[in-house]
Amino acid sequence: MSDEQYRGPARLRTEDEDIAVSIRMSARFEPIEGRFRWAGRTGPDEALLRRVSGGLRTAVLVVDERETPVKLSEPDPWGGVRLSGTGTPPWSGAGHD
Repeated sequence: MSDEQYRGPARLRTEDEDIAVSIRMSARFEPIEGRFRWAGRTGPDEALLRRVSGGLRTAVLVVDERETPVKLSEPDPWGGVRLSGTGTPPWSGAGHD
């Protein structure tokens, strides 16, 4: 797996709770914009599904103690939630000096 990909544990921090999740993410640098775009999905998680179905659309993604804002989208058919963000990806190696 390259530095532009991450698969493993993470936390989604909302205003009132931390949700432990398993994620699969990838990142790519957009030279015209001069920044990274990254996206992926969580594994199935009932607590997160309830929150997203109830309208939750933003959180803070925490990977390896790095924190970054993340957008949450509708659940997929397998019970995961799509995640997306811009800027330096929150996992080690990707876009970090």
